Amino acid sequence: MKILPFNKILITGGTGSFGKCLLKTLIDSHPEITRIVIFSRDELKQWELQQSYPQSKYPHIRFFVGDIRDSERLLYAMDGIEAVVHAAALKQVETAEYNPGEFIRTNVLGSENVINACLKTNVKYAIALSTDKASAPINLYGATKLCADKLFTAANNIKGNRNLILSVVRYGNVMGSRGSVIPFFVDRKKNGLDLPITDKSMTRFNILVEEGVKFVLDSICSSKGGEIHVPKIPSYRITDLAMAIDPDGKNPIIGIRPGEKLHEQMISTDDSYYTFELANKYIIAPPGSPAYLYYTKQQASCNNFKKVPEGFEYTSRDNNHFLSIEELKMLLSKTGFLNSNE
Repeated sequence: MKILPFNKILITGGTGSFGKCLLKTLIDSHPEITRIVIFSRDELKQWELQQSYPQSKYPHIRFFVGDIRDSERLLYAMDGIEAVVHAAALKQVETAEYNPGEFIRTNVLGSENVINACLKTNVKYAIALSTDKASAPINLYGATKLCADKLFTAANNIKGNRNLILSVVRYGNVMGSRGSVIPFFVDRKKNGLDLPITDKSMTRFNILVEEGVKFVLDSICSSKGGEIHVPKIPSYRITDLAMAIDPDGKNPIIGIRPGEKLHEQMISTDDSYYTFELANKYIIAPPGSPAYLYYTKQQASCNNFKKVPEGFEYTSRDNNHFLSIEELKMLLSKTGFLNSNE
């Protein structure tokens, strides 16, 4: 991996699956990093992670118990920090519908607190993790993440002369993440139960957490300010996933759930007017942002990227790369959800 342009980093939601993978990557591959702050509100998860990274062996790692709703605590945690990866969020779609205020306070107001803390300290890079559900959202969770995206991209307009670049990374399903369909299917198979399917035509994007971490670090290095980075990743059909996990199982159709999309979308047709295509990703660059000015100026003389056609959208349904059943089995084995001989 390339040397990162910073050596002190804070990770909000640092005890989640992404945060733990990012921490491991930084320790294993980036000796230039001299300070890592893990910021999260779960005391138990903090303690558990500290057992793997004791201070005697990893003196450059600090664990801060704190909530992104607490702006003062964020200021303390960001003292001396150069880069912030904002991964903290409430994420369960159904829970959001019953507890909208809590999701707004964490995902929207908490994200604003992160931005304000960056503006008040010497942070140089701040990147937020988004979700496919933020593109043309139909549920409250997606709406709160869209608001967070807008806050991060728009913050480049109020940073003044500060040496600060704020951007967003948006990607689809992390394979096997907590609350996703894969652990649900695997658990039901172990208990001899059917694997229920909401709709036979449903599709989903797929990315491994390690791939997400690499994409985030690469995006920090290439950000111009105000853009949303969207990786080109494969899709799978929900029926193929069920076959990969339990080829002999039954799959009753139970109907789509409230707030659930049939296909994931990461770039809407309305975004196409200011979206650029690169070799391995797309860049959504809102008009007036530093990124939009950069890519608009460069596209005439650079063959490495182009503006997408008007009306373009990036969905899991229309993807040109679908994982086969065998590829899904291989990935499920790699991530520990299936034995290699299944």
